[in-house]
Amino acid sequence: MNGAVSFTMCTFGRLAWRMLPVYIFAQLLGSFLAAGTIYAVYYDAIHDYCGGNLTVTGVNATAGIFATYPAPYLSLLAGFIDQVFGTAMLLLCLMALSDQKNKPARAGSEPVVVGLLVLLIGISLGSNSGYAINPTRDIAPRVFTAIAGWGSEVFRSGNGWWWVPLVAPPIGGVLGAGLYKALVELHHPHISERDGGLVEELEETAPLEKQKDICANVCV
Repeated sequence: MNGAVSFTMCTFGRLAWRMLPVYIFAQLLGSFLAAGTIYAVYYDAIHDYCGGNLTVTGVNATAGIFATYPAPYLSLLAGFIDQVFGTAMLLLCLMALSDQKNKPARAGSEPVVVGLLVLLIGISLGSNSGYAINPTRDIAPRVFTAIAGWGSEVFRSGNGWWWVPLVAPPIGGVLGAGLYKALVELHHPHISERDGGLVEELEETAPLEKQKDICANVCV
């Protein structure tokens, strides 16, 4: 559901590049339809709140329901760093949670754990710009709001903020996953090394008459 995650998985060979356009298209379509659904369900509430004046900024702004916008104090550079860092944390943790040679999340608990991870990133890093950390979920609803009545202001607001959640998350994703790979994954022992250590340990502790059978079983 996240274009930055899909791009990162392709970069590290965990997803075929030929599948990336399929994933991105599905993510964009899903995000666009989700924005339309929210607009339809809350149409009366939105128009009652803003008095029929759909704005991006101001006291009664409603565009932030659908896409992210920076806080008034946030510069483009600081916002870019914010998105890179937030997405890097997301991918670093996702790599750890799925690392079968480390201590991954228990089978069946992955959706809950990943949901909690996104919630924690939002709580800790969401104040500056709403923590998009996902280019596809941000750009598709933004396009929807431009069509639905908010107009081109959704692309001009925040000093042209729209491109930041589109470009920064893929960069952060690759950096975060690369950091985990460099500091953790590359240091996992190879299968042969692990097996050799296991055989050596078993040979030291097992009775002599059983060593031959144990070695044969482990090596197979």
